Amino acid sequence: MSTLVILGTQWGDEGKGKIVDLLTGRAEVVVRFQGGNNAGHTLKVSGEQVIVHLIPSGILYPDTLNIIGNGVVIDPSVLLQEKASLRSRGHFLNDGQLLISDRAHVIMPYHKIIDVGREELLAGKKIGTTGRGIGPAYEDKASRMGIRVCDLLRPEELRTKVRMALEEKNFLIQHRFGRDPLDADAVTEEYLDYGKQLEPHVTDTSQVLFSKISSGSRILFEGAQGTLLDIDHGTYPYVTSSNVVSGNVSCGAGVSPASIKGVWGVVKAYTTRVGEGGFPTELKDALGDEIRTRGAEYGATTGRPRRCGWLDMVVVNHSVRLNGLTGIALTKMDVLTGISPLLVCTGYEINGVTVDRIPAHIEDFAVAVPKYREVKGWDEPLDQCRSFDDLPKNARDYVETIEHLSGVPVTLVSVGPSRDQSILRRSPF
Repeated sequence: MSTLVILGTQWGDEGKGKIVDLLTGRAEVVVRFQGGNNAGHTLKVSGEQVIVHLIPSGILYPDTLNIIGNGVVIDPSVLLQEKASLRSRGHFLNDGQLLISDRAHVIMPYHKIIDVGREELLAGKKIGTTGRGIGPAYEDKASRMGIRVCDLLRPEELRTKVRMALEEKNFLIQHRFGRDPLDADAVTEEYLDYGKQLEPHVTDTSQVLFSKISSGSRILFEGAQGTLLDIDHGTYPYVTSSNVVSGNVSCGAGVSPASIKGVWGVVKAYTTRVGEGGFPTELKDALGDEIRTRGAEYGATTGRPRRCGWLDMVVVNHSVRLNGLTGIALTKMDVLTGISPLLVCTGYEINGVTVDRIPAHIEDFAVAVPKYREVKGWDEPLDQCRSFDDLPKNARDYVETIEHLSGVPVTLVSVGPSRDQSILRRSPF
């Protein structure tokens, strides 16, 4: 197996960054294929914490090629700030470590204004957007009004496209959101400067990936957010603005579906969610607060506290089916130490009917009552465990319960935040 997709199976924040960072040591290429800087992956290396938002997690390995695919929406100012921050800490010292698709769409200043303005007008019915312009950028992409990375390298084309866009956007900015209009020339000059700085990284990344796949290179495709935030298959409308599932690797990276050989889903040993929307297993009590504190459950991008609850296998199995998972990377097992019994959700009761699937209507999901299986907890610390046999029996039973309920092998168990606090049970390649 030379290609592997890593993606989230819940509502994001499952610890994908750490898993990708760990497996990148065995990969030659790491690829982002969707989303934008609404994602945040927290990496911990030799006691140093590094958070990346747009640049793939493989950037901490100097010999690894990192690719931002055409399915990503890019805020150039954020990308360049991230590059500067990484360099100031001794990482990303070679421009050749990062390639950016010339077909990726660009987040413009008006996208961010519209994103924030809409959320403010929603008042008590907020979606929970990060306000970073992700959704409006994807809207322009779909309506064929988008500005792409390749446009930043063509001054006259960019000038024309910005002026055309602002004819509509400034009307909204002024009359819908009550803000000052943007100046087309100022926006153009700002983004032409971004183009000059990004030009060394810009290329046809689909062609590069075709060559790498053809030569048998080991490639990781790194997902952002989680499957329950997928625009089509998530808990709509409380979702992100792109397709998160494995099928979008083909579109978002420009590779053939036949080239994908494995898909590992990252499952947090409990469940968390940021923002609005239903959450059947949420713990709105002292235990939920304790799990949040133990797991440092605060958004890497926004700092918002995450809602915490028991592991929901209805959610996980939704992801198993949609993504064709061949393995599960189980994270944050150590956070559950000392909690007993542990509860695992195996189904819901909705309006008197027992179901084992995610309902389409958010009203139904909001009233879903979880049906639980009880599993014994463990008191022994896990942070020093380096093999599956090192785990306490009850911890092994918890892992095996997940395997039984999902039908998917747990290929990796994480017992702490550092790279070496991981039990790899199967080679990713």
